[in-house]
Amino acid sequence: MLTKRIIPCLDIKDGRTVKGTNFVQLRDAGDPVELASVYAKEGADELVFLDITATHERRKTLVELVNRVAHQVNIPFTVGGGIGSVADVSVLLDNGADKISVNSAAFKRPELVNELAGEFGSQCVVLAIDTKKEEDGEWYVYLNGGRIKTDRRCIDWAREAVDRGAGEILLTSMNHDGTKAGFALDITAALSNTLSVPVIASGGGGRPEHFEEVFRIAGADAALAASIFHFREIGIPDLKRYLSQYQIKVRL
Repeated sequence: MLTKRIIPCLDIKDGRTVKGTNFVQLRDAGDPVELASVYAKEGADELVFLDITATHERRKTLVELVNRVAHQVNIPFTVGGGIGSVADVSVLLDNGADKISVNSAAFKRPELVNELAGEFGSQCVVLAIDTKKEEDGEWYVYLNGGRIKTDRRCIDWAREAVDRGAGEILLTSMNHDGTKAGFALDITAALSNTLSVPVIASGGGGRPEHFEEVFRIAGADAALAASIFHFREIGIPDLKRYLSQYQIKVRL
């Protein structure tokens, strides 16, 4: 078994870390620079920074804040939000990002994935998919921070993006986001079993057993969470010790 990764996520709005439930009801969760420093020291495997209102507000990612966070961490650092071009990515990489996450812009213009993978390599390109299970039982892609529903199935878009050069999928279940009731095992497993690239599960992690399930049952390569780390409900070292007891290979 490859080593499984634990990834805290900093959802950024107006320069602060926030967290909501099902993509709404946001509340303040602290200073992103301070949180990043703590997570790096506690043994997080990577860190994700998502400027969650950049696309909706039609602006670029908060580069200065990215730079400040990057100076606090010595682990792989992924940045997303408002990225729409090779030039946007160059600026973020110059300011300390190791990987970038694209979502709505890539869906609206899929060639962007080819361009970024061609310029920076697939290992740099994380495709973020916000998905929601509808009454027909299918998981559909949502855009602009969950505000716009599309008629594209999550698994079909993920396959296309990987074919175009995406090196990793960040899969967020809107149904599970912020609920702390467990990850979406079915869609996570569907992508993990279908795709040739790593899948990061996001949305619903609330207890250590949820992480064990998403690794063992759904085959996720990494699990991302926010509020349980921000509000000190689960410590990263404690979570990793728990997973290790269940024969889940993690970096201790």
